[in-house]
Amino acid sequence: MSLPPQLESRLSIPAICAPLFIVSVPELVIAACKAGVVGSFPALNARPIEELEAWLKQVGGALAGGQGAPHAVNLIVHRTNTRLAQDLALTVKYEAPMVISSVGHPGPVVEAVHGYGGLVFADVIHIHHAKKALDAGVDGLILVCAGAGGHAGTLSPFAMVRQVREFWDGPLVLAGAISDGAGIAAARALGADLAYLGTRFIATREANADAGFKQMIVDSSAADIVYTEAVSGIKGNFLRPSLEAAGLDLDTLPTGKEIDMGDELNSESKAWKDIWSAGQGVGSIHDVPSVAELVARLKAEYEAAWAVAPTARAGAA
Repeated sequence: MSLPPQLESRLSIPAICAPLFIVSVPELVIAACKAGVVGSFPALNARPIEELEAWLKQVGGALAGGQGAPHAVNLIVHRTNTRLAQDLALTVKYEAPMVISSVGHPGPVVEAVHGYGGLVFADVIHIHHAKKALDAGVDGLILVCAGAGGHAGTLSPFAMVRQVREFWDGPLVLAGAISDGAGIAAARALGADLAYLGTRFIATREANADAGFKQMIVDSSAADIVYTEAVSGIKGNFLRPSLEAAGLDLDTLPTGKEIDMGDELNSESKAWKDIWSAGQGVGSIHDVPSVAELVARLKAEYEAAWAVAPTARAGAA
């Protein structure tokens, strides 16, 4: 693994609980970190801005003294995020160990976070975005490949990981339909250092998701995932039943919307709150355990899968 010591030495399995809009709250982040995976949350989940300071205090206090894995704050660096300067200032004030940048150039974030010794990982969906993020000085890349929940790309992980590894030998995280320990092992064998799991953590007891959302994940399969830009203006994966419940005609979904950061989609439903995102890995999710139970299961599955791949293990070490 090509991970910084502050990450590698504190993980029970090589995984990150991805930042989930609305869903990720301090309870989920703390539970994930204490179980030994990086827990993260979007800064925009804490509203108003004063709530973000409370969250940073709560998470930092619960994990004081190096308990469990480090936590991460996700910053949206898109031009429409009018809160970025405030979010970044609080992130620096409380010295979040890790920052995940999304939807834009991470340059200003890198400079600020490196100022106190924090790590910056940029999530990217294209090879050219990966190169731009590296030019900006990020510490790691998160490759959001086909099948991932949220704003996902279209590249196969087999293509993207191997192409990025031709020019980057540093920390690499793979996202895209990973819902079990075997998927984590596969990510490692392919050349990634960590796996990025989002949808699997929505269906946990600590997640701030509607009970109907969790049940829809349990009930759905990959065939229920729709890739569209109609929800936020950026193409992403969403659950077909939630789109239909919002009264949308899947044959005539609108295109070309500007990113709305969760504003109203129509008079009845709101993006993300009522229209639910998930990745293609939903087909292997069948229950709603606690985070601790889930991570213990993932660890057992990962170790079992990794043990039968000695050649891959030697190549990825």
